[in-house]
Amino acid sequence: MLKKKSRRTAEEIIKDTRETTDVQRHIALLKAGALQNAILTSANFSIIATDEKGIIQLFNVGAERMLGYTAAEVVNRISPSDIHDPHEVTARAQALTGELGTVIAPGFEALVYKASRGMEDIYELTYICKDGSRFPAIISITPLRDDYGSIIGYLLIGTDNSVRKRVEVELNLAMDAAEKANRAKSDFLSSMSHELRTPLNAILGFAQLVDSGLPAPTPLQKRSVDQIMKAGWYLLELINEILDLSLIESGRLTLSREPVSLMEVLLECRAMIEPQADKRGIRMSFPRIDIPYYVKADRTRVKQVLINLLFNAIKYNRPSGAVAVECALCPPHAMRISVRDTGFGLTEEQRGQLFQPFNRLGKEASTEEGTGIGLVVTKRLVELMGGTIGADSAVGVGSVFWMELPLTEAPALAEREMDFLPEVELPLSEDLPVHTLLYVEDNPANLELVEQLVARRRDLRLITAADGIIGVEFARTYMPKIILMDINLPGISGIDAMKILHADPLTAHIPIIALSANAVPRDIARGIEAGFFDYITKPIKVDHFMATLDAGLAFSQLADRDAATTTECTE
Repeated sequence: MLKKKSRRTAEEIIKDTRETTDVQRHIALLKAGALQNAILTSANFSIIATDEKGIIQLFNVGAERMLGYTAAEVVNRISPSDIHDPHEVTARAQALTGELGTVIAPGFEALVYKASRGMEDIYELTYICKDGSRFPAIISITPLRDDYGSIIGYLLIGTDNSVRKRVEVELNLAMDAAEKANRAKSDFLSSMSHELRTPLNAILGFAQLVDSGLPAPTPLQKRSVDQIMKAGWYLLELINEILDLSLIESGRLTLSREPVSLMEVLLECRAMIEPQADKRGIRMSFPRIDIPYYVKADRTRVKQVLINLLFNAIKYNRPSGAVAVECALCPPHAMRISVRDTGFGLTEEQRGQLFQPFNRLGKEASTEEGTGIGLVVTKRLVELMGGTIGADSAVGVGSVFWMELPLTEAPALAEREMDFLPEVELPLSEDLPVHTLLYVEDNPANLELVEQLVARRRDLRLITAADGIIGVEFARTYMPKIILMDINLPGISGIDAMKILHADPLTAHIPIIALSANAVPRDIARGIEAGFFDYITKPIKVDHFMATLDAGLAFSQLADRDAATTTECTE
């Protein structure tokens, strides 16, 4: 009895399994049919199927809605290429011909060529509706194959791309508008910088003359001149920082990332900063670097960053405090440069507000002047050079500001090149030869300032010209040893005048130094690239001005010596 009952149960199980499988198959077919029906009746996608010759065999509801045709109007009548822009179909055939090295005929073949060879193909084309209107579409093409792999037709699934195209156009227009606004802002700042620097040149230039002139100013005059120069240099610092910040934010600041000797930069910064520290009674210490490390950065901007950090460490230090510069390797391939001070330190809240524009962390009422921009510019410069910057601080102990820059290899032939630099010394005897200096400038105050500066040089005789054309003629007539050239001149610009002189064999050897209030980095780079020997920005710093004249004279003397040697060899 038990065996018989067990046998019937097995038969029942087999029967139940078959019934279940049939039900599952039926459900699957219903689902497949529902899915197929949903796809074919979708109003959001155009679905077009063709035979192997490209004649439309299926035209779904979405295609009817998008294109305005009924299925009866197109099935067995036209090809999909007939409802695409013909110029785009021709262009696609040409592009495929160049891409695949096979001549592709315009028409349906151009639409399906890649898909028919098993390559995925999605492209953008313009659909032409029954009423003649057009809209952009994204089309995907898939070949339809039989059980033997032969192509029996093609399936084209398309979607309206009008919204995305409209957004792209609007975005491009917005980007163009933003670009124009950035250019306008940069041009405005450049113009503003020029206009502010021109009067500042007179203010600071004549103040330096009075301060260092003979007879020496009285103590009361000295205090007044010091206040003039202090306010003038502070205003110049503000102009520079606002200009830098604007250029960085607009993406127009250009950097030249190259191997920079860490030892050389620190030595230059030390020479610039120690006199300021001595005035305030701040002790300075710099690391001794025995191994020549190089960081990949912009040399000028690295100095700018370090000078700013050092000035802040001195400015906000305790009386008779100390500032220490430290260098440490930071794995895997970076160098950390730290500036440690013995100031009053920062609270946690103040540290969180670092690197915010125009935020002086409560120092607004202090006697120390500042703009609240320097650290913002410093941070963004470091990041643009591929580095990082940060700060640690403890109230009552002091602060450490640090930056990390990537290490790099030393430049090729760096040491050998130094061995071949010409050593030119100006004569030191009492009977100095007098050289002619031509200054091309139309601003009377600038002319008078340079006249008084050059009057202190027994080795220079100054002649002036008020515009570029006269400057060119004076250069050809007087053959000066060196030329100072303003950029914005009446008639022709200083750059055009310089190019004329460089093109003339008689004057091509004369070093021409730009002396201009155009101080935007791109203007300076453009001037150097154009061929100026050097570029001095206004307001003039007297020491830098004199050193540049000395360099120009040394170059001129070297050129004269080479010319004389060439003449002797020829004779």
